[in-house]
Amino acid sequence: MDGRAAANANSRPFPQRTRLKMLRSDAEPKETIMSENTHTPAPHRVTVEVGGRTLTLETGKIAKQANGAIVARYGDTVVLTTACMASAMNDRDFLPLTVDYRENTYSAGKIPGGFFKREGRPSEKEVLTSRLIDRPMRPLFPESWRNETQIVSMVLSADSENDPDVIAVTSASAAAYCSDLPFEKPIACVRVGLVDGQLVINPTVADQKKSLMNIIIAGTDEAIVMVESGALEVSEEAVADALEFGHAQIKKIVAAIKELHAQLKPQKVVVAPLPFDQAIYKDLQKKYGDRLHDALNTEKHPKKESYHFVDALKEEIIKLIPEEPKKEMDEKRTLTKRAFERLRENFFRDDVLNARRRPDGRAFDQIRLITCEVGLLPRVHGSALFTRGETQALATLTLGTKEDMQRLDLLFEQDQFKRFMLHYNFPPFSVGEVKFLRGPGRREIGHGALAERALLNLLPPETDFPYAMRLVSDILESNGSSSMATVCGGSLALMDAGVPLKATCAGIAMGLVVGDDKKYSILTDIAGAEDHYGDMDFKVAGTRAGITALQMDIKVLGISIGMMREALAQAKKARLQILDTMEKTLGEARTAISAYAPRLFKLKIPQDKIRDLIGPGGKKIKSIIEATGVKIDVLEDGTVHIFSTSGAGGDAALQMVRDVTASAEIGKTYLGKVVRLAEFGAFVELFPGTDGLLHISEISEHRIRDVRDELKLGDQVLVKVLSIEGNKVRLSRKALIREAREKQQKAAAGGGNPGSSSGESNSGDSGSHE
Repeated sequence: MDGRAAANANSRPFPQRTRLKMLRSDAEPKETIMSENTHTPAPHRVTVEVGGRTLTLETGKIAKQANGAIVARYGDTVVLTTACMASAMNDRDFLPLTVDYRENTYSAGKIPGGFFKREGRPSEKEVLTSRLIDRPMRPLFPESWRNETQIVSMVLSADSENDPDVIAVTSASAAAYCSDLPFEKPIACVRVGLVDGQLVINPTVADQKKSLMNIIIAGTDEAIVMVESGALEVSEEAVADALEFGHAQIKKIVAAIKELHAQLKPQKVVVAPLPFDQAIYKDLQKKYGDRLHDALNTEKHPKKESYHFVDALKEEIIKLIPEEPKKEMDEKRTLTKRAFERLRENFFRDDVLNARRRPDGRAFDQIRLITCEVGLLPRVHGSALFTRGETQALATLTLGTKEDMQRLDLLFEQDQFKRFMLHYNFPPFSVGEVKFLRGPGRREIGHGALAERALLNLLPPETDFPYAMRLVSDILESNGSSSMATVCGGSLALMDAGVPLKATCAGIAMGLVVGDDKKYSILTDIAGAEDHYGDMDFKVAGTRAGITALQMDIKVLGISIGMMREALAQAKKARLQILDTMEKTLGEARTAISAYAPRLFKLKIPQDKIRDLIGPGGKKIKSIIEATGVKIDVLEDGTVHIFSTSGAGGDAALQMVRDVTASAEIGKTYLGKVVRLAEFGAFVELFPGTDGLLHISEISEHRIRDVRDELKLGDQVLVKVLSIEGNKVRLSRKALIREAREKQQKAAAGGGNPGSSSGESNSGDSGSHE
């Protein structure tokens, strides 16, 4: 074997299995085989085809200390979701469920920005997805469940096609159902798009951008329990069809989750129902039923007064409980409060389902009184006050420049900017409470996102209206659907600011109460008890042409697609009524923006001049901004936007940009400045950065021996561009002198006045020779 062969033999690749020598305690050698591929399948696994791709759910391999752990894979997107519970019940009178969804940046092969280079507080997308998981799952836990419960969903791998949010909802349900948690009805979640006229399950991230509809649907195999949607003015019929289409896919996924559950056969925690004393209930009904029923009548008593009467009656009842040993007294108080709340709820449901009466006496399809005002705040770019019953939203709109846009750090895309931001605030005084003012919670972020989604697709394209827009909704009073009041007030504030919306947008909140005997009532413009005790909260926003946003949360099963179609039709009727009222106040966007908003000056420059405008290190553009006080945005195609609150500043900046970026054109005349003299001619500055050569032979019609006999440094001189070759510009003064002389001769021959600025002769026909 030669040297090369020996080298190749020594450097050949390792075989797939490498044999290692291990020494036992008795020093005898033992051969151990190590596999190059260490991937082992999970012991429990199911697959189902959804939207032409395979969804895989597996458990038993990782995160085994959690009560339940599911790894869901869809394409190359992988989500790990765990479900855990505390072993002991707490004394809180509600389900302490916490949901956390996190998008790890490593999942998309990215390193976080910022100083610390690690994930920080949850992004808006993470908060909204956490709510997306929480909303459909919470009502499906037993009413009496009081143990601390936590759902954690982590994105481990993210491709650029499959959004992990709906996968996280499905895997969260599977994790809770395939564990010992008392979660007895699994749900699944899908996204439905409308692409090229066809309904599509789980459209890719790219398809979502061109889809007319983006509906997220969660449900059991029996019924839909949650809907979250944005749309481009689609019809109620299209939305209902999408719900039906999506639910058919949900049934397939739920069947796969049940198959996984059958493999595991987990022993569920047994949860006893909340103790309820029927004797206490009947005693309260007999002694205090009439007084409570009267206190709940918000037609007779305003909301604040009604709540005061109810609280006072409850306190009176609790005080009558005899002082017994503390344990027995506390237990009786708890049972009395529970019976009181049950009686309160039963009064509401009986009135709506049997007496066909709402707490405030309205008809089921009646909207409360609406008033609208615009232009309230003098220095704000756009403002509106929308009041519906006891719900009031103050919406304000601020216009800004490109540098005011919000930069987004997205999992799939880079360098994305958000030009429209809607921020919703819910101060405690809006419901007469005393609380600390803190940053927005998950509820506020969710409500703001819903209203933003309703208005977003109605905004003009950035090419036509290149402003950044921040809409703030401050809820000043709240008694039912402040998010839909935000949509209405926000639409008016945008138009008041001069934003040319495609159409006015309004929103309405619908409710549904379902009885045991298949009776049901659909309520328009729900308020107070209707929201709290009703079985469905259904918010619909849109224009006259169709729906732009929709959100639905259902607390009970058994609500059919037919009921939803009926609710959508009733919501459309209400939406059109609200639009009538809004358009009486302001029917279309104002033609001019506020005097205090930045004015837009727009021009187009050659792309090769962008570098000249910016200058080395941004020096040139900064000097223009400092000199004029404007803001300047330069786009890649050469479009320049100049924003200024001062007309004079905008005009000055516009001229400076033109001077810096102007280009000479053959045949045009310019007033230039002599900046250098040479034996062969003069160099004339046409505009900053652009000089041309005025050759000695082109200075005058007669022969000159020295350029200095005709021109001096700093002279202003009219010149004509003869030719442009690369960066070389040839100029002529002689051509202009000749043209002026010939014009004068023609005017003299025709008997005209050569000094006439209009060039007209006495005969009136010499103008045709110009």
